[in-house]
Amino acid sequence: MSDHKAVLFIDVFNNFDFPSGDKLLENTKKILPNWEKLRQKAKENDWPVIFVNDHYGIWQDNFKKIANYCRKEANKEIIDSMMPNEDDYFLLKPKHSAFFQTSLPSLLKELGCNHVILAGVAGNICIIFSANDAHMREFKLDVPRNCVASNTKEQNDDALRVIETTLNANIDHI
Repeated sequence: MSDHKAVLFIDVFNNFDFPSGDKLLENTKKILPNWEKLRQKAKENDWPVIFVNDHYGIWQDNFKKIANYCRKEANKEIIDSMMPNEDDYFLLKPKHSAFFQTSLPSLLKELGCNHVILAGVAGNICIIFSANDAHMREFKLDVPRNCVASNTKEQNDDALRVIETTLNANIDHI
C-alpha cells in the first residue's frame, strides 16, 4: 500500500497560560519556521492539513473563536502564521490525544490516509499521547523533531526518544 500522508498540527492555538507556559512559548517560537515549512511541504504534495486543538471550554468547532481566545501580544505571531486555510481541517479535542473522542480517525479514513506527520506542542504531553494513539491504530508515523516543542529540551528529547524507539516513528528533521 502506498503512503497517503496527512499533517496534524496539535495545539498550535495555545494561550500558554499555565505554569511554565512562558518556557513553552519561547520554545514554540523557535520552531515556528519549521511549522511553516511543513505546511508548505504539505501543500506542495497535496497532503491534507488537520489542526487538532484543545477546546479551552469553547466547544463550537470554530478555529477563529479558539484563536481569538488564545491570542495575546506574546503569541500573536504564532496564531497569525498558523491560521488554517480554507481547505484545511480543524477539530477540537477533549483531552491530550488528537485521536481520543474526536472524529480524527474517521476523517483520516475518509481521506484515505495511512501515514500521519505530527507537529505541535507539547511534545511530552499531547504529541506523545497522539503518537501513541496513531501507532495503536497502525498509522505510519513521522514526528519531525524540529516541529515539536516542550517546556524544556530534556522533556522534548525524552518524549522523542520514546516516540522513535517504542512507537517506531521517524523523527528526522522536516
